[in-house]
Amino acid sequence: MSKILFFAGLQERLGAEALELQWKGKTIAELRQTLKHEYSLETIDAAMVAINEEFASDTAVVQEDDTVAFIPPVSGG
Repeated sequence: MSKILFFAGLQERLGAEALELQWKGKTIAELRQTLKHEYSLETIDAAMVAINEEFASDTAVVQEDDTVAFIPPVSGG
C-alpha cells in the first residue's frame, strides 16, 4: 500500500490528511486523475508532488510502500 498525503486546501476538500491506496507500478499522472475524479479534488493538477520526500514529476512511478505527498500552491502575506 502507498500512503497518499494531502496538504492545505486539498486536505480540507478531502476531509482527511491521508489515504492508503494500492498504487504500485502506476504513475503520478494516473494517481492525479483518479484522485480528481473519485475524490472530487479538482485542484490537484496545480499541486506539486513528492515521493518519499523528494519532488517528483507526473511520469514518476509509485512503488510499494512509497509515501506520496500532494502540496498545493499557497499564498499569504
